[in-house]
Amino acid sequence: MGSNMEPVAVTSQKHDPAWKHCQMFKSGDRVQLKCVYCGKIFKGGGIHRIKEHIAGQKGNAAACLRVQPDVRQQMLESLNGVAVKKRKKQKLAEDITGFDSHCGLSSDIVLLPVPESVEHDEDVYANRDDDSSSKAFAGGGRQKKGRVRKAPNNMVNSSSNAALAVVPSTNSKKVSNTVNMAVGRFLSDVGLAADSVDSPYFQPMIDAIASQGVGVVGPTYHDLRNSILKNLFHEVRYDVDQYTVSWEQTGCSILVDEWTSRKGNKTFVNFFVYCPQGTIFFRSADISHSNSIDSADAIYELIKETVEQVGLRFVVQVVTSGEDRYVVAGKRLADTYPTVFWTPCAGRCIDSMLEDIGVLPAVKAVLERAKSISRYIYSSADVLNMTRRYTSGVDLVDLGFTRSSTDFTTLKRISNIRHNLQSMVTSEEWVESPCSKTPQGFQFLDSLSDESFWSECDSVTRLTDPLLRVLRIVGSKKNPAMGFVYAGLYRAKEAIKKELVSKAEYSVYWNIIDARWEQLRRHPLHAAGFYLNPKFFYSLEGDAHLQIRSLVYDCIEKLIPDPNVQDKIIKETASYHGGVGDFGRKMAIRARDTLLPTEWWLQYGGGCPNLARLAIRILSQTCGLIQHKLDKAHVERMHERKNCLEHQRLSDLVFVHYNMSMKQMVSRNKAVDPISYEYIDIVQDWVMEKESCVENSSSAEWMAVDPPFGNHMILVPQTDDFEALGAGFDDYEIFDGVKDSEEENVEDKVEPTS
Repeated sequence: MGSNMEPVAVTSQKHDPAWKHCQMFKSGDRVQLKCVYCGKIFKGGGIHRIKEHIAGQKGNAAACLRVQPDVRQQMLESLNGVAVKKRKKQKLAEDITGFDSHCGLSSDIVLLPVPESVEHDEDVYANRDDDSSSKAFAGGGRQKKGRVRKAPNNMVNSSSNAALAVVPSTNSKKVSNTVNMAVGRFLSDVGLAADSVDSPYFQPMIDAIASQGVGVVGPTYHDLRNSILKNLFHEVRYDVDQYTVSWEQTGCSILVDEWTSRKGNKTFVNFFVYCPQGTIFFRSADISHSNSIDSADAIYELIKETVEQVGLRFVVQVVTSGEDRYVVAGKRLADTYPTVFWTPCAGRCIDSMLEDIGVLPAVKAVLERAKSISRYIYSSADVLNMTRRYTSGVDLVDLGFTRSSTDFTTLKRISNIRHNLQSMVTSEEWVESPCSKTPQGFQFLDSLSDESFWSECDSVTRLTDPLLRVLRIVGSKKNPAMGFVYAGLYRAKEAIKKELVSKAEYSVYWNIIDARWEQLRRHPLHAAGFYLNPKFFYSLEGDAHLQIRSLVYDCIEKLIPDPNVQDKIIKETASYHGGVGDFGRKMAIRARDTLLPTEWWLQYGGGCPNLARLAIRILSQTCGLIQHKLDKAHVERMHERKNCLEHQRLSDLVFVHYNMSMKQMVSRNKAVDPISYEYIDIVQDWVMEKESCVENSSSAEWMAVDPPFGNHMILVPQTDDFEALGAGFDDYEIFDGVKDSEEENVEDKVEPTS
């Protein structure tokens, strides 16, 4: 920047939000603006051009490539708001002119926007200011935003009739009820699920409508299918392009997720691409043809084509389920592309462990008894309301992503609120209620009073909680999981051993873990992730790391085809092993427990650049398929359509829908009603009686049920799953096969299952 440029302070009179994201300079009599993100200087165009630049709006300015997504979205909304206001102002002037000439009204009269119908909104009149209309017509009031509706002839006979405009108070509960009913009518009319309002885009939509005042006209059917979809596609494509830039450094994982249509007659495969910056939906394919649904060849060709489209140099691994045809296709793919790993989904492996543990006789008995308690509570509005009052609104059912995980998270939830439940059944309210005098009520009381049942609940919870932690780590949106799963499984086996003590008892659980983990136990990526995570590597005792070093060498040879680079990496590992150079700094030692592994290598791996690049690439990968509720109806329609143009439109709609949803993936801490239809497949054993509901019995009882306050457990302190893994790995028995004395026990292990 030239020396003649003088900085100028942005005064408080400048209200445009874009002023917060630029700097103002003065050169002589000319004012220039500079983007604070990329440093680009604009010598003309004013704040509007800066806003277009930050928003990525094509036209008068090049898009800023360094601005954060939330700031870019804010600028887009601001630009759209300006455009809408201009159109509304122009339309308002036209309507007033047309209205005046048609009705012969004085130009001094200002019309307030009038809704087309007030048939269902009569309660909004209760909070109207009696003087608001007269002041407006006298010219002393501020003109209301919104489109002016032309009044019917019977409303313009006199100025008093013309003044019947509705001006609701925004703070009124009655107005809120009007909004709620309007939303409810819309959702019910189009058949959208109630959890549609949990979309992060729902409230901004409400705010945008409210900001424009009464009489806003929404988009038309053709607007949504054309201009709006086009703009959304470009927005989403821009975000996706930002993710792909990071693949050069971190690499990426291709996730292959198979699913079946609602009718069960179609089978589809969705392809996603994961990197730490975000997961994107890439493509979808229909594999329903009779000659390909069971064919590993067809799956192999689809994955191979996707790898080539993403870019072979970026792909570190392809993650699929562990089904036989995916095993065959995955191994064939690894042979075709020597630098790409095939990895079974770790999340599904761990979920299968929980499923196997759940059918063990002792565990199954505890779960069934807990389910009987839950089913009794959820079968009666009175009992459910009473329970929610005594648990401060916390529900019994803790929703997981699968049935097995839900079983054990809910068992832990019930164990945590044990004293709340016991307080309820010993209260005067319970004793006086009709429920307490029924056979089911007596059985419910007996279960809650049985100390042996609670002891067994606590024991099962301690056995399975570490596996649930690993499952959450695998599905984490916070950190890539590759550097943590190996340690997580170690902690799970360690906890089981401490709980059961006897080798004959804990071996039952260990055998389940080993059998399900067979495909991943010796996987080079998982071993290398553990090895390159400084928090775990430097806490290893003795020569434990020697047992996995061979797998790390396998990883190096596969991911780094250049022998010269391989040799450099092997030399650089000596510095990592010894903790010398920057690795040995006190800052680096402290940061082992505070920084993410990838951040640690970025900060302190400069002296070993080749090893650091490899470490970042490995530690940036996920270990499982995505766990997210996506609306798959768009995909089904896309594959059913035959018209080429409509197929292209639906393909873009799927691209927009999936990627907008993926961008907003969050954990389930929201208030979820366990008895809702949307989640019944996962929780049905906990909320449904074995007998079918009797038709028309207490048909209005659901109206008396109080809604849940939240699904997040606030009664017990929460711990971070990653931090809970701790450090220290000195039990050689847990490292499978590391001691010769354990080889004789190999034949006792259960055979792996598919």
